[in-house]
Amino acid sequence: MTTTIESPLQQDWETWHRDREEQLRTPHGWLSLTALHWLDGTARAFDDLPGTWRVTGDGGVELTADGEAALDGTPVTGAVRLEPVDGQPGVLVEIGDRRVEVIRRTDDYALRVRDPRAITRTAFTGAPAFDVDERWAVEGRFEAYPEPRRLTVGAVVDGLQHFPTAVGVVRFALGGSEHELVAFPGKTGGLSLHFRDATSGTSTYGGGRSVALPDPDADGRVTIDFNRTVNLPCAFTAYATCPLPPAENRLAVAVEAGERTPPRPDLSA
Repeated sequence: MTTTIESPLQQDWETWHRDREEQLRTPHGWLSLTALHWLDGTARAFDDLPGTWRVTGDGGVELTADGEAALDGTPVTGAVRLEPVDGQPGVLVEIGDRRVEVIRRTDDYALRVRDPRAITRTAFTGAPAFDVDERWAVEGRFEAYPEPRRLTVGAVVDGLQHFPTAVGVVRFALGGSEHELVAFPGKTGGLSLHFRDATSGTSTYGGGRSVALPDPDADGRVTIDFNRTVNLPCAFTAYATCPLPPAENRLAVAVEAGERTPPRPDLSA
C-alpha cells in the first residue's frame, strides 16, 4: 500500500481551511444572513422584526420597541439611538436567537438580519477549493504609495459605492507574465489583495476574491499564497454589501487556486 506524504504547504492549508469553514459556520456569521432592509427617515416596521426603525439624519438610527429587542442583554423599551460606523461591522440588536445588525455604508443605513436557522448556514457543506499546488505560492514585492489613496469602487448592491484606502501595489510573476495588484491594509495587519481573474464568473465567484498577505519584509518582499484565496461574503449570501475589486485589479491569467464558487442552497431550495 502506498502512503501519500502531504507537503507542509498542504498540511498548513488544511488546518487553515478547517478554521475558515468553522468561522463561516458560526451562529451569527455570514451564512446566517436572511434579510437586508434599507432605511430612510420614515419610521418603518419590517416583517418578523419588532419595533420601528428610522434614520435620524445626523449619523444615527432610531429603534423604537417595547421590550422585544435588546442591546447587550438589556431590553429596549421606548426609543434608542444606534450609531453604526461606516464600513465597519454594525451594531447588533438581539431578538431571541437572531441578531439584527444595523450597518452604515457611506450615507446609507440598513438592517441585516442574522438567523442561525438560515438555510445558507444549516445546509452548508463546506467551501469548495482547487487542489493545493506549490506553484500558486509566489514571491512578490510591495511598493508603498507616498501617501495612502482613497479609491471609489462599486458594490454588489446596485447604486452603492465603497471608498477603500489603498496603500500601494504588489508586483509578482505568474503564468509567465508580470502582474501588479493594488493592495489594501489587512483587517488584522498585513495586506489584502482584492481581485478578479480569468476564472471569475466561471469556476470562481464573479464578484472577485481576496487573498491576505503577511507584512512585507524590510525590502518589500512578501509571499502571496493564492491557495488561500477566499470568497467574499457576497458569494455565500444575497444579503451582503461587498465591494467590487478596483478596475486595476483584473488578472488576465486564470488563478485556479483557492476557493471556488460555493453552492447556494438558498437559490436551489
